[in-house]
Amino acid sequence: MATTTTTENKPFINVTPLIDVLLVLLIIFMVAVPLKPSRFAAKLPAPPEDQIVEPNPKTLLVTIELDRSLKLNSLTDMGSIDDTTKLSGVLVKLFHEREVHHVYRDEMLTRPELPETSRIERTVFIKAPRSRPYGDVAKVIDGIKGAGANPIGLQVDNLN
Repeated sequence: MATTTTTENKPFINVTPLIDVLLVLLIIFMVAVPLKPSRFAAKLPAPPEDQIVEPNPKTLLVTIELDRSLKLNSLTDMGSIDDTTKLSGVLVKLFHEREVHHVYRDEMLTRPELPETSRIERTVFIKAPRSRPYGDVAKVIDGIKGAGANPIGLQVDNLN
């Protein structure tokens, strides 16, 4: 009885070239990461040159006072940072009145193809003292967003 031995060839993957490619990619990423900008630089407009500009009558300005109370333009007692429901209610009524009276944003006057609700002026600016923590301002932004304001801007001049 003759025995024959067969040798099976097991597949073998040579990983050396894969490791070389991995090391090259690692070096490329290590070199490229420091080139990525690490912060967001905001460009602020230049201050106006001694000219008095009348505010737009459609402008809405929410002011956060030092005592944590809120003002809307000249209206006082709009609640506080912790309770923005009064401010939100006034803004909802105001935005509804603007829809009824067709108060459009200036750039949307000539865009009748857009829906009515997206053309209404709903811009609100927030003015807060620099000493106020960001979390307080974020609470007010949430309340204003809930009322339907869009966009919301932050006023950077005349801050205490």
